[in-house]
Formats: sequence, C-alpha cells, structure tokens
Amino acid sequence: MTTILVTTANGATGRPMVDHLLEAGFTVRAMVRADDQRAQRLREKGAEVVFGDLLSFRDVRAALQGVQRAYFNYPLGAGLVEAAVMFAQAAREQDLELIVNMSQIQSRPRARSKATQSHWLSEQVFDWSGVPTTQLRVTFFMQWLLYTSGLIRHGRYVMPFDGDSRFAPIAARDIALTAANIFASPEKHGGRVYTLTGSVEYSHTELAAEVSRVLGTDLPFEQVTATEFLELIGQKRESAVLQHFEAAAIDLQEGRLAGVTDAAPSINGQRPTTVEAFVNGYRALFETDYAQAEN
Repeated sequence: MTTILVTTANGATGRPMVDHLLEAGFTVRAMVRADDQRAQRLREKGAEVVFGDLLSFRDVRAALQGVQRAYFNYPLGAGLVEAAVMFAQAAREQDLELIVNMSQIQSRPRARSKATQSHWLSEQVFDWSGVPTTQLRVTFFMQWLLYTSGLIRHGRYVMPFDGDSRFAPIAARDIALTAANIFASPEKHGGRVYTLTGSVEYSHTELAAEVSRVLGTDLPFEQVTATEFLELIGQKRESAVLQHFEAAAIDLQEGRLAGVTDAAPSINGQRPTTVEAFVNGYRALFETDYAQAEN
C-alpha cells in the first residue's frame, strides 16, 4: 500500500488533500504541529497523524520514514529554503517516488519578495535532489476572501492591491484535488511544472463586484496599504509578510499573476470552483446574523 505524507495537513490545501487521498485508497500520514482537535479529526478520517517541525531534520526524517510520496508546503515566513533542503535530503534517503511542491505563480530568481525568491530556490533544491518532483506554481487562493470576511460582513471589500491588477483566483480544494491526482500517477507528472489558476480572470475591482452580486450587497473596492491591511485583518505586521505583500502588489501591477491556465481542469477532469460557488459555500462567514435572518 502506498503511503503519502501530507505536510501542513491542517492547512487550506492539506485538509482537503487528506480527504481526496483517503477516498482514493491511499494510506495517508498527516504531519501537523500540535495534537489538538484538528489533529483528532484527521485521525477520525483515517489518517495517521505525526507531529513535527519542518525546520527539524530529525522530525522530517521521522515523518518520511516508510513513505513513498510526499507533499511539501511551507507557510509564508522565514526558513523555506532550509526546510526544502532538509526535506529533499530526507526524501533522497527514503528513495521517494514523487514530491509535490507548493510554489508561487510568480516564482523567479530575481523576485522582489524574499518569500517568492525562496520558492524559486526551493524548486531548484528539489530538482537537484534527483527525487522526481512536480512543481505547482499557484496563483492567489480564493481563501483571500475569507481573510477579509469580517470586513465584508460590514460592507467593506478591502485589499492591499490596486483595483486594475488581474488574476484568476483558485480555491484551495481545487489545488488539493490536483495534487491528489498527481500523486495517483507519479510516472506521468514527475518532473513537470504546472501553473495553477482558476477558470476566470478578474481585476480586483471586478472581483469585488462579483462578490457583491453573489451576496446581494454593495461592496465597492477599497485599496489600503499592506500595513493597514494586516492591521484590519488582525495579522502581525511581521517584516517578511509585509515585504511579501508589498512585492506582490508590484507583481500584480506588472501582470505576473494575469492569465488563465488549463492545468487544473486538465488534470482533474472538471472545472475549478467558481467565485460564486466559493462565496456561497462560505456564505455564513460573509453575512451578518441580521442579513441571514432576513434571507
């Protein structure tokens, strides 16, 4: 039986990936940071839960022991390249059949964002390792809308990007399904680079209008600075995160996230989630109790 390690298994892509892989009949080892209710839910689904830190070589080696395929995903912040080096080394030791690596659509060696540049360097590390690796260069998640759901509930659509910059948002569940299908056919996908987007490109102003239409409310687009945005959504203004947001705003203006690809629908055999379906799926988070009572 093939065992697949899913790192950040309680994350936006990790949780649905565990579901997809279990449904496909794989043995799943879910790597998380803490033994909490979310970890217990993974156990209840049928996953083997292990605890560890991607910046601990001992933890990574233990997590990959006896595994044949693995998903590598590292949260935004310092340490990505170091974590990739340790993961690649441990994967070589285990002679893994496939690594699926989460990267960014604007990955490149001269990226303004340290995090984006680190994603490009991590891609190189996995290629150098000799372990067959599929690189997923992913655009902005639709989950961005959830970060601002508290603001949307009170009639504000706020982003740290200009309204005319364009991208095609993709739901985390579609990314997870893509990775699960890649894991099912390692010989077909190993060594490939896929750019994953949703099926419809929007400007940020157009996206605000689409969310407004679905919710039946008025949400004019509002641009703020990256610092103001982090304060509004209650996130720490860590320098690495702030610098990444500021660089991403320029990337968007330069068109580095524009365009639509067919990678996800081709691999999955279905269209990616629409913005309308995504918003309706999380509708309770976007509406006040008063608004829900009136519907």
